[in-house]
This record gives sequence, C-alpha cells and structure tokens, in this order.
Amino acid sequence: MERRASSSLLLCLLVLSLLNADNTVWAQQKFGINYGQIANNLPDPTRVAGLLQSMNVNKVKLYDADPKVLTAFANTGVEFIIAIGNENIQTMATNPGAARQWVSQHVQPFIPATRITCITVGNEVFGNNDMGMAANLVPAMQAVHDALVAAGLAGQVTVSSAHSAAVLASSFPPSSGAFQESFAPYIKPLLDFHSKTGSAFLFNAYPFFAYKGDPGSVSLPYVLFQPNAGVRDGGLVYDNMLYAQIDAVYAAMKVMGHTDIPVKISETGWPSKGDEDEVGASAQNAAAYNGNLMQRVAMGQGTPLKPNVPVDVFVFALFNENMKPGPASERNYGLFYPNGSPVYTINAGSPGGSSSGGAGSVGRTFDPYSSQNMFSAASRLRRLSLWTLLLVLPMLSALLW
Repeated sequence: MERRASSSLLLCLLVLSLLNADNTVWAQQKFGINYGQIANNLPDPTRVAGLLQSMNVNKVKLYDADPKVLTAFANTGVEFIIAIGNENIQTMATNPGAARQWVSQHVQPFIPATRITCITVGNEVFGNNDMGMAANLVPAMQAVHDALVAAGLAGQVTVSSAHSAAVLASSFPPSSGAFQESFAPYIKPLLDFHSKTGSAFLFNAYPFFAYKGDPGSVSLPYVLFQPNAGVRDGGLVYDNMLYAQIDAVYAAMKVMGHTDIPVKISETGWPSKGDEDEVGASAQNAAAYNGNLMQRVAMGQGTPLKPNVPVDVFVFALFNENMKPGPASERNYGLFYPNGSPVYTINAGSPGGSSSGGAGSVGRTFDPYSSQNMFSAASRLRRLSLWTLLLVLPMLSALLW
C-alpha cells in the first residue's frame, strides 16, 4: 500500500507538471501588447492566441472589438482592452441607446469567457484639433459607462481613452508637466470621470519621436534605457525619457487637482526600420528599447515620482502591419513578422536581471528558438508535453497495480 500511495503521488505530480509545461517555458510577462490589424497578411486569431499563450503574455489591447479575436481568446485568461473608434464618439455622446447597443453586441456575448477589462472610447482625440470631438469625448465615455452599469458589468470593465503627447503643453522637466490650455475645459471633466469611476489615464508615449526630431540634442542612451548620466529634476533623477513622460502626466493632473488617477502606458515602442530621414529607426535600437523596457517592467519598477507604483505598459506592437499609412516606420513597429518569426531577438528579462541590456541579446524569455517560427515553436512545445505524458503514464500506472 505504501508503494502504491507514493507512486500515486508521483503520478499526480508528473501530470500537473506536464499540464503546466507551456507555462514554465516562459516567465510570466507583466507587460501587455498592442494587437493591431492594419495588414492583409496577418495570421488567424486562433494562431495568435496560441502564440501569446506560449509567451505567457496575458494582456492585449485592440483598436476595435473584433469578434474573431475575442472568440479565439475565450477561456485563455488573457485580459483585453477593446475600443470604440473616433468615428463613433459623436453617436455615443448624443444617443445613449447606441452605447447600450454597442455593449450588448461587443461585450456581453463574450464575457466571461473572454476577459474584457477596459473599453477605450476614441484614440488620441486631443491630438487632432477637433474641438467638437473633444467636447463629445467625456459624454461618450459616460454613456458607455452607464451602459456597463445597466448590464451589471461596471465592476469588471472600466472606460478610458488613450492620449498622445500632444495633450501636454509642457513635459520637461517632468515636474512642470501641464495640459494644453485649449483642452482644459475638456480635460478637467475627463479627470473627474476617471476619479469617479476608478479608471486609468491612458497615455501613448514614444521617446523615438523625440530622438528622431532632434538626435543632436536628445541622448540615445537616455531614450533606450541604457546607462547615462540622467536628468535631474529637483530631488529626482531620471535615467530614461519614458519615466519622465509618465511623471509629467502625473504633474499635469496634479495641477488640475487630481492625485488619485493611475497612469498607464497604452502604447510605446520603437520601429525596426524607417525611411532614410527617420534617424534611429533600426532593429538594434528597437531591440534595446523594448528589451530594456521589458526588463524594468519585469522588475516591478516605478518612476522616480511614483517608485512604489509599478509601470504598466502595453508595447506597440505585436506584428508589423503592412498597410499602415505614413512613413516606413509606421509599418515596422512589430515584434514579429506575420509568419510568426521574430523581427529581432530581445531579452524580455526577469526580476533581478540587468536593465542595461545590449541590443540583439539572446532572450530565452522571449525567443527560445532563436529565428525559428514562433507558431511552430509553440506547437512543438505542446506536442512535447503530450508525447512525454503518453510515454510515461503507462510506466507509472503499472506501479500502481
């Protein structure tokens, strides 16, 4: 009996370890990823779900509410931010029934199997100088929130909107952060909404733009999280631009009377390729920026102003998107090509890892098969677990009888 009991325990432990094999290959990632789809060559969402699960990335941000994606990720545990486009803001603001209908069509059918945790209403609304849209933003957000309340989902799903750096009149030094005066009548009620509903202020931050615009004055190590002398702001020292931008937003909110709203980075990234005049757009710099950022996120690092609040980041983007308009860089922010192979190898890091990270360093956390296709890699891991289980279980079962 004693032998049978110990064998049973061994069998149970083996089964549990093999069932969780995929989860031990990757360290649990703390960063999220933006899953854009402005392309005509992207893989099926079911394959993308497998890819992100194999990487243990459990936070995804969409730019719509694609039902194929939401269905593909059902029962995966991945958290989703879904979106209502700028073109729908006026309708949502002026017709509460439209907000209720949107929630009934794009949220309720998928919850709870798919973990929708936030809805963004509009993207970078204050960056297009459309005062009509700016005026409608908070009413639209309120209508969506009210629709969630009516559906009994307000406790699970928050409402926010993502903003570009154009919302700030000043960001350097960070303590001088202030919002654009022309948007003040719209930003104050926006912040009041966030405070009342407990939702985060979402900020799209791209140090790449600052470097590209003035490479002679902006330090490349400073924007890439590499060793540098840093920038002093009173008693605080900043060794990277992203954290300075985050704290500038906190300072701007404080000017408007709010210190109770968290800031999340809804987009940040670095292009691996660009046009000839896009200084700094390279795979080497992209690997350094994203790799060093991911290491800091893995360490649970906060900013100098908020050292005890871990930086919350969604990296842009999952795939290169070949149909995005604009300069070449816009089509080359992806971590992966559409066929699943990595654009470059980075070290996503682990707590306690170095944050200086050389560009192009081998990253077991992010790319265990080097340049091989990630879709086949994830599939191979699952097959390995299954075959090991099938081979070993009969031998252990024999011990029980």
